[in-house]
Amino acid sequence: MKAAVYNRAGGPEVLEYRDVADPEPGLADVVVDVAATALNRLDVVQRSGRYQLPGFSYPHIAGMDVAGTVSAVGGDATGWSAGDRVIVDPSLVGVSDRSKLAGSDDLYGEHGIIGATRDGGYAERCLVPASHCLAIPDHVGFEEAASFPTCWVTAGHGLYAAGRLRPGETVMIHAAASGVSVAAVQLAADTGATVLATAADDESCERALELGAAAAFNTSASGDLSRWAFELTGGVGVDLVLDHVGPALFGPSLASLGIGGRLVTCGNTSGDEATIGSLGHLFHSGISIVGSGPYLPGEMAEIWGRFCGGGFRAVIDSVFPLSEAGRAHAKMQSNDFFGKILLRP
Repeated sequence: MKAAVYNRAGGPEVLEYRDVADPEPGLADVVVDVAATALNRLDVVQRSGRYQLPGFSYPHIAGMDVAGTVSAVGGDATGWSAGDRVIVDPSLVGVSDRSKLAGSDDLYGEHGIIGATRDGGYAERCLVPASHCLAIPDHVGFEEAASFPTCWVTAGHGLYAAGRLRPGETVMIHAAASGVSVAAVQLAADTGATVLATAADDESCERALELGAAAAFNTSASGDLSRWAFELTGGVGVDLVLDHVGPALFGPSLASLGIGGRLVTCGNTSGDEATIGSLGHLFHSGISIVGSGPYLPGEMAEIWGRFCGGGFRAVIDSVFPLSEAGRAHAKMQSNDFFGKILLRP
């Protein structure tokens, strides 16, 4: 089969479109013919060599978000037949020991992830534990489905499990053009929260409003973020900040929180060392800084059910052929996109 593979760290040019061996299922596995896979920021970070997860190795086939059709089924795998349309839970927690992908389910250690530490969806076919497939309803297309797993589950876990978001609260969501934030804005608004979004340009701010944000702040041009937040909340401050940007907005995010506010961090796009700012505000107001952590088994199925129930939008920025994976990575690095960038074999 064809795949986009890299054997060393570097720029987008290290991605090679070439022949690799077809995957063969273990007893508890299926093989999925990939119809679409989505890029995530981790794909770019690992390829560049800036950071690589424990268990990462070369050669590597990225692609955590896989949607496609079952084409082969292991002898002990149940629930799936050739031709079934599925998406994949990439987190290899709770995998049967009869799967070829068993043995890397330490959530806080060498946590196996399809497309991050094991071969993923930048290929014509992908090996998957049968237990980690979810059915795609007829009304949901492959590209919509491929936009879902990593971003929507990361957003849902950060908002609910880590952030304890409740109806009626106010949540600030950064980088509204990103896949995680596109999902988070919609999930939070659907929960009954008031969403304040931030983005680096006016167009992205406008699109965040279309997705359900009540107000949006241009971080490149609009001045004092925390003052804006307190003005919009009548001097109370926001209840929750969901941040995957990191140091660029960390201090202003903390300063935007009101009494008992929570900052949930689930990414470090702008770097890995952040400044807290005022310790007085932190302890006097009872502010919490929470690391989101990995999502747990069952969370993806719950959020997927909500997504398929309607009322949410899969926002696709662009679709590239698999043979142009390097171009897709270059586009992600440019930050000139809104929503998900996809590859199709």
